[in-house]
Amino acid sequence: MPSPPSTFKPYMRGVYLAYVIVSYCYFGVAFCGYWAYGNQVQPNILFSLENPRGVVSLAAIMVLIHVTGSYQVYSMPIYDMIETLLVRHGYSNGLLVRILYRSVYTSLTAFIAITLPFFIDIMGFIGALAFGPTTFALPAIIWLILKEPRKGSWHWCASYVCIVYGVVTTLFGSIGGLRSIIVSATNYKFYA
Repeated sequence: MPSPPSTFKPYMRGVYLAYVIVSYCYFGVAFCGYWAYGNQVQPNILFSLENPRGVVSLAAIMVLIHVTGSYQVYSMPIYDMIETLLVRHGYSNGLLVRILYRSVYTSLTAFIAITLPFFIDIMGFIGALAFGPTTFALPAIIWLILKEPRKGSWHWCASYVCIVYGVVTTLFGSIGGLRSIIVSATNYKFYA
């Protein structure tokens, strides 16, 4: 039997195209926002905009759709853990039960986000703690363990540069996030 054609090249082309499109969108918003508002831009750029109202409203709806989908993807491990515990304790995992515990979990996380007036600052701090290790350091460490490149080779050096960059990014980002929480702490008002 002939072997199936390789899917690696088309897959990687799709990955690269996705990265280019996402980078274009994020960097476009970042550069235009800074160009228009300087360092006075709000953490949520939509709060800095006023006109045209229809475009701002449409953008807010698109953000809501994006966040709703992202929330479901990131919540799947929690849902899986709850389902495993329910099945392990002998409860059925029917549609009504899934709707109930997912609604309770979503309501609880929404309550926490609404209650904490410094939620954006906390997200920045937690994001900094997670971004550097998972984006730069951890993949490089795993690659070094699996591939065992020759010491001093280009791959070995590049991997260690990524690891150091990830650690430095994590440290500075975490310090910046913590500073943001401390500086803003005097202005926090619950349910404001």
